[in-house]
Amino acid sequence: MEKNSYEEARKRMVAGQLVPRGIEDTKILDAFLNIPRHLFVPDRQKKYAYEDYPLPIGWKQTISQPFIVALMTQFLHPDKGEKALEIGTGSGYQAAILVYLGCDVYSIERIPQLAEEAKEMLNSLGLEVKIKVDDGTLGWLEAGPFDKIIVTAAAEDIPQPLIEQLKNGGRLIMPVGGFFDQELTLVDKFSNDKIVRSGVGKCVFVPLLGAYGYKE
Repeated sequence: MEKNSYEEARKRMVAGQLVPRGIEDTKILDAFLNIPRHLFVPDRQKKYAYEDYPLPIGWKQTISQPFIVALMTQFLHPDKGEKALEIGTGSGYQAAILVYLGCDVYSIERIPQLAEEAKEMLNSLGLEVKIKVDDGTLGWLEAGPFDKIIVTAAAEDIPQPLIEQLKNGGRLIMPVGGFFDQELTLVDKFSNDKIVRSGVGKCVFVPLLGAYGYKE
């Protein structure tokens, strides 16, 4: 597919998948128009990069469908200059969106090959993301606390270290539940350390593995 064809595919994705389903933040829509999603999927999947479904990226991992990435980003309310932690770097696409929106992004990936591929792609696009290979359920203590935390894999509950590393006034979003019955869950942390959780919709993500997630 030629460059112009990919650009047209991005426009169709935004106009046909995101806007009609309630993605209305113009900064987020602009990010989806400008970040080349096809570069974050394997060569054999590029022709499907802008379709409305998740795609395999290797090692039993996926890149989420565009709408889910946009929905989680919109619920997160990322703002310029905020420090954001992503659990599950995957291909690097979600991190790229957050950088485009002006966040200082830290990302944890447990699979070394994915972390390296994501780092190379992000660097090639001039997008700075701090990536490390580790157990994402433990968070990134030395880099915290974080204004925003996004988790792109599901656990039975929100890992306590992530709640502790969320700033007062911060927000976290992640899928919570079993393997096939998950709720996209928001956590708002207030200045008195009060935590308010709210479910915002059903979803299906790969399992979050680690000390505070599912076991291998």
